[in-house]
Amino acid sequence: MTDHTQIYVNGEWVAPSSNDKIEVFNSTTEAVMGTIPAAAADDATKACAAARAAFDGWAATSKEDRVALLNKVHEGLVARADEIATAITAEVGMPLKLSKIIQAGNPAMHFQQAVNILEEFDFDEEVNNSQVVKEPIGVVACITPWNYPLNQITAKVAPALAAGCTVVLKPSEVAPMSAYILAEIIDEAGFPAGVFNMVTGYGPTVGEAMVISDDVDMVSFTGSTRAGKRISELAAQTVKRVSLELGGKSAAIILDDADLTKAIKGTVGACYLNSGQTCTAHTRLLVPEGKYEEAKQIAHDAVSGWTVGDPTEEGIRLGPLASEQHWQRVEEYIQKGIDDGAEVILGGTGKPEGLETGYFVKPTVFGNVDPKSTIAQEEIFGPVMSIITYKDDDEAVAIANDSIYGLAGAVWSGDQDRAMGVAKRMRTGMVDVNGGRFNPDAPFGGYKQSGNGREWGKAGFEEFLETKSIQL
Repeated sequence: MTDHTQIYVNGEWVAPSSNDKIEVFNSTTEAVMGTIPAAAADDATKACAAARAAFDGWAATSKEDRVALLNKVHEGLVARADEIATAITAEVGMPLKLSKIIQAGNPAMHFQQAVNILEEFDFDEEVNNSQVVKEPIGVVACITPWNYPLNQITAKVAPALAAGCTVVLKPSEVAPMSAYILAEIIDEAGFPAGVFNMVTGYGPTVGEAMVISDDVDMVSFTGSTRAGKRISELAAQTVKRVSLELGGKSAAIILDDADLTKAIKGTVGACYLNSGQTCTAHTRLLVPEGKYEEAKQIAHDAVSGWTVGDPTEEGIRLGPLASEQHWQRVEEYIQKGIDDGAEVILGGTGKPEGLETGYFVKPTVFGNVDPKSTIAQEEIFGPVMSIITYKDDDEAVAIANDSIYGLAGAVWSGDQDRAMGVAKRMRTGMVDVNGGRFNPDAPFGGYKQSGNGREWGKAGFEEFLETKSIQL
């Protein structure tokens, strides 16, 4: 049990004004693994005021001073990587081996990347008779999700601090333990008081108080499209900049000249990572009509190899979902797919045999899915794949684009030029061609209701900058 009783405001660990607590559950055992404060709106308001008071001083610091502090955070994250991975595996359910690489490795990478960009970034540019200056936007409210908890925090906090902004963080109450580790590391690094603040609690209280605060200049949010819409409405009242990374319903288009086995295995990997709790998951598998039966068998065999169980054990590829509430939601979607007449190729409702305790879901593959059906249109956020057939390339692109989302996708083909042509027609922020590996230096973000703005790399850094023209 880890019981946190304080929040981090103005360089100090302080008791919140509310005595309410939130229980954090182990997703495998369903036992309470700790508690955190359910802070009040007033606590968020005080944190925003502290960030505002600290902004001018932090914005005026040199690159060298910022780099030195950011490097200390990087070193701290590396030193506590095992602790971070263990906590997130317990909260979220990702297999421990993967958590060490992704859930603990990516946060350290974000701080190293922020240092690298800051050291090379030119904040001044001459344009004819003008000096164009890039300046930190101000106080940034960061509101983050539970599926990749520390990764999503550091993808915002690292570039924001590097850019010269001050930060108020509200981590997810479902998976908050790694956020406390980061706050401890930042505290030990010696940042000026108020540069980084963390307030735990619920979105409608703490989150909304941050969004409406007059002290906040920008909101950076990752989470559901529903919550993103609410944040946009509230932030509009003070005309804040809002960066949103929201949901997805990504399609993998397998063209008729692709290596079918390789393509389907690659798509399965992109769909079931982190038990499907990934916004970029390739959950719609589009195959030519004439290859459906073959594709169905390959998908069945591939998914059958994804062993489900305790994510701390060797050989487990699919852990539980993060919470009972989310488990119920995914089960309802699986039942909806059955009720709507989709073919159940593998899986279905209920927990896997022998896994009655823990938020486990059967890895499920639906076939002959109507592209207009609920399971083909709505984000399930679990280990559920839908196989959809198409007649030709034009129809494949039309089906892929027939979504309110536009975050990620994939194209598989034996002809790279043909694949690129299809990729450019997809209305989505990221596309993998023939299993192209993820590039952390490239912009991360989507079209349509998948959000606006970009994270990662130089594009993510520039989100936290304002532009000023000085005419000479």
